[in-house]
Amino acid sequence: MSMRPKNHPFNQRLRALAASLALPLALASAAMLGVAPAAHAQKRVAPDASPDDLFLALRQAAASDNAALAQDLASRLSGYELASYVDYYRLKPRVRDYSASEQEIRDFLARWDGQAIVDRLRNDWLLALGKTGNWTVFDEQYLLFVLNDDTQVKCFALNSRALKGANVAEEARALLTNPKDYGQGCSDLIATLAQNGQFSDADVWFQIRQAAENGNATVARRAAVLVDNGDVSVTRVMERPALMLAKGPGRGAANHQLYIIALGRIARSNPSQAATYLSDAARTLSPQEVAQGWAQIALSASYKLAPEASEYWRKAKDAPLTQDAMQWKVRMALRDGDWKTVRKTIEAMPAPLRSDTTWVYWLGRALKAEGQNEAARRLFESIAPNFSFYGQLAQEELGQQITIPPGPTPPGAGEVALYSQNAGFKRSLKFYQLNLRFEAIREWNWELRNMNDRQLLAAAEYARQNDVLDRMVNTSDRTRSEFDFTQRFPAPHLPEMNAATRPLGMENAWVYGLIRQESRFIKSARSHVGASGLMQLMPATARFVAKKIGMTEFTADQVNDINTNLLLGTSYLDMVLNNLEGSEILATAGYNAGPGRPRSWRATLPRPVEGAIFAEIIPFNETRGYVKNVMSNATYYAAMFENRPQSLKQRLGTVAPNANVATDLP
Repeated sequence: MSMRPKNHPFNQRLRALAASLALPLALASAAMLGVAPAAHAQKRVAPDASPDDLFLALRQAAASDNAALAQDLASRLSGYELASYVDYYRLKPRVRDYSASEQEIRDFLARWDGQAIVDRLRNDWLLALGKTGNWTVFDEQYLLFVLNDDTQVKCFALNSRALKGANVAEEARALLTNPKDYGQGCSDLIATLAQNGQFSDADVWFQIRQAAENGNATVARRAAVLVDNGDVSVTRVMERPALMLAKGPGRGAANHQLYIIALGRIARSNPSQAATYLSDAARTLSPQEVAQGWAQIALSASYKLAPEASEYWRKAKDAPLTQDAMQWKVRMALRDGDWKTVRKTIEAMPAPLRSDTTWVYWLGRALKAEGQNEAARRLFESIAPNFSFYGQLAQEELGQQITIPPGPTPPGAGEVALYSQNAGFKRSLKFYQLNLRFEAIREWNWELRNMNDRQLLAAAEYARQNDVLDRMVNTSDRTRSEFDFTQRFPAPHLPEMNAATRPLGMENAWVYGLIRQESRFIKSARSHVGASGLMQLMPATARFVAKKIGMTEFTADQVNDINTNLLLGTSYLDMVLNNLEGSEILATAGYNAGPGRPRSWRATLPRPVEGAIFAEIIPFNETRGYVKNVMSNATYYAAMFENRPQSLKQRLGTVAPNANVATDLP
C-alpha cells in the first residue's frame, strides 16, 4: 500500500500549523484535530479544614488540572492514610500538562508499586506519551499496563506499531467501534492509517459516518481532514443537514457521503422526510450509496421504533453497517418475527459482537425457527451456565427451569479475617467512608484480580461484614465453580421490606431484584441525576408519592431512611404496575424511564411479542439493560424465596400493542 504523498492536503496543513505555532509535529496534530487545553479552577479551602476535607479538595484540584492548588493541598496532608492518592493527585495535573519529569513519574511508580493507583498513573502517563509521540517510553510502559482498559491508550499502542511499519488495519477496525471513547489517540490512529494507506478513503468515511451516527461532531471533524471532504464541512452538515439536503448530492464521492450523513441527521427527527429526500436523489447516487443512505435512515427509524424501520432496512440491503446499526437491524427483525434476517445479520457480525450472549441466544432462536434444532441446541448449551438474562432463557430453551445451584462450604472466620489486613481493602473502605465509590470500587476490584473461588467467597463475606453489599455481590459474582447465591442475591432489611410490600400485595422477589440493580444495596447511594437511597428515588417522585399516600410530614432528608425509602419506592412501583395493567416488565421499564415511555414503545408493536423481544427492542440502552437485569434478578430471588424452580419466560409474559391513556405519574 502506498503512503500519502508529502504534498497531500492533510500533510500540508499539518506542517503549516506546526510551523506557525512552533510545535512538534505530534502536538500540532493534536491541535489540528481539535484537542483543547484543559481549563483550571481554583477553590478556597478553609485553614482549619479537616484532613478528609483537604483530601476531597485535593482530588477536585487534580480533576480540574490545577497543579498549583494540588501541590499546596498535598503539602498540608503529610501522614494522611491515603498517602499514595495524595501523591497521585499532586502529580496528576503535571503529567497531563507535560510538566512532570520522567524521573518524577518513575519514582512514583516505584514508590507505590503494586497498588491500583500505579496502574491509574501509568494510564495517565501513557496518554501523555502518546500525545507527544514518545513511542520508546510508551512501548515500554504499555507492556506494564495491567488493566489495559482505556480505548485511547489501545489506539496509541496500535499507532505506535503502525508508525514502525506493522499492518494494524484489521485490529484498528475491530477497536474503532465507539466514537465516544476515541479522544486524540484514536483520531491519531485513523490519521496514521489513512496516511500510510492502511485505511482507504472508504474506511475513513465509515469512521465519519459512525461518528455522525453517535452525534460526535469532534471525531467526525478530525477524520474529515484526512479525505476530500467536499464542498461543505462535516460539522456544518451535522449542524444544518437541511441545507445539504436542499442543495442535493452534487458531484463527487465526498459530497455524496456528506449527503448520506445529512440524511441520517434529518432522520433523527423525521425518518419519512429523509426517505423522501433519498428517493428523489437516488438517481444521482450509486447503488451502494443509496443503500448507505437507507441504512442511515433505518437506524434513526429504529431508535424511534417506527413501523417503517424494517422496510428501510430491507432497502439498505448489504450496506456496510456500524455495530450499533447491526444490532438495531436484528432488533427490528425480532419485532417483526423475521427470523431469516435475524440469522443473516447476526452471522455477519464481527466475532466479538456475535459471541455476546444476547446474539448467541437470538441466533439460536433463529436457527430453531428454521428447523436447525441441533445447531440451536449447541448455542443454547454454550450460554446456559451463564447466570444472566439470556443464560436463563437458554436454560428454558433446553427444557430446564431456573433453580439455585447448591451452595459452597461457607468460608471460615480465619479465611475472612485475612482480608482485614489487606491494604487495598482498607483503602477501599476509607473511600466508601468518604462517599467516593469510584475509587472505592477500583481499589477493591484491584485486589480481586488473581483470587480463586475460595478467596473470592471469603472476600465477599468480608464485604458483608463491613456493610458494603455492592462489593459482596460483585465479588461473589466472579466465582467460576462455587456459587453462593446468598452473597450474589442478598435480602437485607427483610422486616422493613415486608412492612412495605405486604399491604400492597407486592412480591418481594421483584422489589429485591430492582434494588439489586438500582443501588446494589448501598443505602446512601446517589445517582448522577440525583436519585437517592436503596430504591433510587428522584426528589420530585418522592414528594409526589408521599403526598399520594398521605405522608404530610415528609421532608427531602428522609429519602435515605430505609423505612421511608422502601415505603415510597414500593408505593411508586405499585402505582406504575397498576397503571401498566399489572405487567412487571412494563412496570420495570417505567420505573427506570418513566411510565409514559413503555406505553409509547408498546404502541409501536405490529403484533404481540414475547417479553424477551420487548426487552431487547427498548430504545434506551440504560433501560434495556436495566429491565433485563431486574427481571433476571427477580427470577433468582423468587427461586430462593419460594424454594422451587422458576420460569423467566413466564415472568416476562407477552406484551401486546395496546396504547393506554396518559398518566399523571412522574
